[in-house]
Amino acid sequence: MPEWINVFKENALMNGQNSVIDVDGTDVAIFKINNEYFAIEDVCSHDGTEIASGMLDGDEIICPRHGARFCIKTGVVKSAPAYEDIHSYPIRIVEGMVQIKDNR
Repeated sequence: MPEWINVFKENALMNGQNSVIDVDGTDVAIFKINNEYFAIEDVCSHDGTEIASGMLDGDEIICPRHGARFCIKTGVVKSAPAYEDIHSYPIRIVEGMVQIKDNR
């Protein structure tokens, strides 16, 4: 069973910021929105490029290459040209540490 991994301290990001971390060889983007943390794989399902540098629009990230949109809370695709969701990861805060679980 996968274990929770400490990522960084709870106050490491400001609202609207993100950080990309390596989880067992996979880049994962962690976002802080309205004082909540969310984690999705840092890849656009349309063309396989990174997505974390895209613009945030509410709880959606807009791919910087072709404009596909994904929900950062769930990884669900919201607009073309992407048609496949991206993986989301469970995330929690324990004793002031943001933790992620590799649930792939």
